[in-house]
Amino acid sequence: MTTNTSTSDGTWDATGVEGGAVPDIGATVTAAGAARTRLDFAKAAPKVFRAIIGLDAAARAGLDPALVELVQIRASHLNRCAYCLHMHTNDARKAGESEDRLHMVAVWREARHFFTEREQAALALTEAVTLVSGGGVPDDVYAHAAAHFDEGELAQLLGLIMTINTWNRVALATGKVAGTDERRQAGR
Repeated sequence: MTTNTSTSDGTWDATGVEGGAVPDIGATVTAAGAARTRLDFAKAAPKVFRAIIGLDAAARAGLDPALVELVQIRASHLNRCAYCLHMHTNDARKAGESEDRLHMVAVWREARHFFTEREQAALALTEAVTLVSGGGVPDDVYAHAAAHFDEGELAQLLGLIMTINTWNRVALATGKVAGTDERRQAGR
């Protein structure tokens, strides 16, 4: 059993029953204090990893790059994936996205004036598909998206939403750490 206690400096001290050992629950911390992932997914399953990269590239083809980032940011919010959220907000900034819009993605319904009708339709569809276990994709959400995207674009958008949800699950399952964009390290 592990107990966590607050220290006088406001940090947390985890101690276990047996000699202060803390059980390994996945991500480990190196001597330098930087967390490591549980598994190098790309190395352990290279064919699967390359297939997801291919799916990602195919899904985003033909979609507005700004819209792609908004969708990826919103799904990452919903999935609580800090690794992907950090990566895609940085990508959006580099592509010229405004700080105002980036701050409003999580609350887009209350800040609709920051987003076009098309973006709002994509964000609503992103939420419905990402949270599909909560009741499926409502007909009105799908119809609203279909009113703003032709069939080909709608299929691409659905593919994009499915892909970012896959990436979020890979990052969360393998313990990816926000701020360690491995695409740059691997030359991707």
